[in-house]
Amino acid sequence: MAREGGANRSRKGSEAGAFFMATLVMWSVSVFFEILFNQRSELLPIIFGFAFFQLANAVIRNFVSRDPLFVNTCVSLLHSSITSASVVLILLNQSMEIGVDKMFEHSQLVEDTWRWAYQALCFSCGYFAYDQLDMLLYRLYSGWIPAILVHHLVLLVCFTLALYRNITINYLILTLICELHSVFLHVRKIRRMAGIRNAGSKIVKAEWVFNWLTFVFARCVSHILITVKLVIDASKFDKGVELPLALSGMAGMNLLNVLLGIDLFNAYRKEIRVQKDHNNNHQE
Repeated sequence: MAREGGANRSRKGSEAGAFFMATLVMWSVSVFFEILFNQRSELLPIIFGFAFFQLANAVIRNFVSRDPLFVNTCVSLLHSSITSASVVLILLNQSMEIGVDKMFEHSQLVEDTWRWAYQALCFSCGYFAYDQLDMLLYRLYSGWIPAILVHHLVLLVCFTLALYRNITINYLILTLICELHSVFLHVRKIRRMAGIRNAGSKIVKAEWVFNWLTFVFARCVSHILITVKLVIDASKFDKGVELPLALSGMAGMNLLNVLLGIDLFNAYRKEIRVQKDHNNNHQE
């Protein structure tokens, strides 16, 4: 029975992998069609992003570690660092150009595109495509409907549709400010894989402080404010898929934030408990 259960899980995992690989191929065909046949050269940063992170993967795999999970996490850390820095720079530049009071007007967020925002979104699209492929090739997912693969597929669809139509680009850039928190999530994962698990050390304590601060402000508060803004400006949207897609996307993100917060709290509590048990054993 145990073998049958394992075989069923493996078969379901393979079916899920095949489905998500097929969607990734279709997405790739769509992007290449737009670039080659519709002459959308502004979409080329998607290809550059994919190639850049694939190159980073190869460098880490050849010179640092061949562990697929470690390599994937390091590349994810690189993406989070680049993207969060890019978003901050885009926001700072725009605030100096037109002022903070005008930045968040409906017309700015939906119809206009801030300087470098389009390229930054394309670059992140390239990363999500790379990461989806990497996880599929090395089976870095679990379950019949892997949440991480669903997350990447939804982002690829939403981001790419916005890029094709050149609309709501600035809204999507604002959602990417959560990558500030992702930096510390990936740092924690790499730190644990490196065997640094002393919850009492100053480095680990500082990491948790930044982890919680960025989780609250860069992820939760920012996504809630974006959702509130969408609801307030609902009447200003044209009839179409933009508003329903944006609201459903933000609802999904907020739900994922709640689940992530629960996981984060449980991980924090576990590390503290393990450290206390370790200290008690030493005292005895």
